[in-house]
Amino acid sequence: MDWEFFIELGLGGLTRGSIYALIAIGYTMVYGIIELINFAHGEIYMLGAFTGLIVAGVMGVYGFPAVAILLMAIVIAILYCSAYGYTMEKVAYKPLRGAARLSPLISAIGMSLFLQNYIILAQTSDFLPFPALIPDFEFMEPIAYIFGSTDLVIVVASAISMVALTLFIKFTKLGKAMRATAQNRKMAMLLGINADKIISTTFIIGSSLAALGGVLISTHSGQLNFMIGFIAGVKAFTAAVLGGIGSIPGAMLGGLFLGLTESYAAGYISSDYEDVFAFSLLVIFLIFRPSGILGKAPVEKV
Repeated sequence: MDWEFFIELGLGGLTRGSIYALIAIGYTMVYGIIELINFAHGEIYMLGAFTGLIVAGVMGVYGFPAVAILLMAIVIAILYCSAYGYTMEKVAYKPLRGAARLSPLISAIGMSLFLQNYIILAQTSDFLPFPALIPDFEFMEPIAYIFGSTDLVIVVASAISMVALTLFIKFTKLGKAMRATAQNRKMAMLLGINADKIISTTFIIGSSLAALGGVLISTHSGQLNFMIGFIAGVKAFTAAVLGGIGSIPGAMLGGLFLGLTESYAAGYISSDYEDVFAFSLLVIFLIFRPSGILGKAPVEKV
């Protein structure tokens, strides 16, 4: 067995899985609060990538260093996508909160298509190059051929974001209010929690993480187009289901699990079938463990 190749695939899957996990958290947080699958969440990730590209283009003209451009691109993408996430919740979902469950789902699909076509009209339908903003680290030169600087930054940034979110949810007053709203929204409102504020905050946090992932993966891959949000969104939704929809640790674990599965399947079988293996894994879980890895089976009240 070629252990070097095995480790290379594992590290590549870790990088890919970290991005899936960042996006999957947005899916699972929204579902945990209002039981809605926000199918437009992948497009927020795409908007973050395009925002980062615009910032990089403007700052590059004025000669700013690559690290400063990367940091500013991340900050502006997070602010821009947070505003989009907040507005999307107010426009597309809040008016339908008391409607039949199919109505907000259709609204989510419509918002996804709207954002895709918005980017086509405002930017282009072609692939665009994204500059390499992460410099090569000298201490990583011995292993740069299997795990580069961009891989390290993606994994570390994702890990820090996930740990920070976990601590925020667990220990802060707003985080406890989010958990209470997810457990029982009506009871939380009776206890004085502003459910509308919590729902908006959930969309803002999820959009921020998606924007971070969009900028990081774009500088890693070196290109982007209007469809990257749809593809990544479907994969991240799969990761959220694998981990247990509604469970934040499950979304993290599901993202890493999916990333590793795709990487090893592409390396040892064929890259042409990596999507087949990902969705076959989803079907298997839906049949034998529909609640996911860390999800809890719903309790039927008699």
